[in-house]
Amino acid sequence: MGVPYVPAPDLAALTLAELAEAAAARRLPPVEQWTPTQTGDSLMRIAADGTWFHDGGPITRPAMVRAFSALLMREDDGRHYLLTPIEKLSIAVDDAAFLATDMQVRHDGAGRAVLAFRLNTDEVLLAGPDHRLRTAGTAEVPAFYLGVRHGTEARLNRSTYAQLIDQALTVSPIEALAVESAGLRFALAPCA
Repeated sequence: MGVPYVPAPDLAALTLAELAEAAAARRLPPVEQWTPTQTGDSLMRIAADGTWFHDGGPITRPAMVRAFSALLMREDDGRHYLLTPIEKLSIAVDDAAFLATDMQVRHDGAGRAVLAFRLNTDEVLLAGPDHRLRTAGTAEVPAFYLGVRHGTEARLNRSTYAQLIDQALTVSPIEALAVESAGLRFALAPCA
């Protein structure tokens, strides 16, 4: 029998130190070191709403989704794969491999803002040099993404997007909408 899943605590209740500890706590396999020799199709798909499917049916066990998500990578051409030491299996991704479902703002010892995001896999990421924010879409329909790892991204869901915009409006004029996190500035106006 597996270890029972303990839900992650609410982001709003965590200090910056606790958020940083949560971000660093997840032990991930070293997929960047693997060079699998076999290739194939995983028969899996990640829908735009974050639902994972295998062979047409939804994967309903959160622990399975978290396990598979640790094996994800995206190549420069935009294609996603699940990697093991011996296999590289394609996986269809409708938009982004992850969803950012919550955001909190904390300040470090120097008073700099740090934006903490929770993903649909219960991971916590701190926006900054390793997890950059990116804006896509148009001015009428913008889309916001957070870099996760190995080229993968999380799309901010509607409520998280609203939290990000609220933060931007408190620190920048609307004509130059931007946020700062871990010393980096991220413009929130789509480039296209």
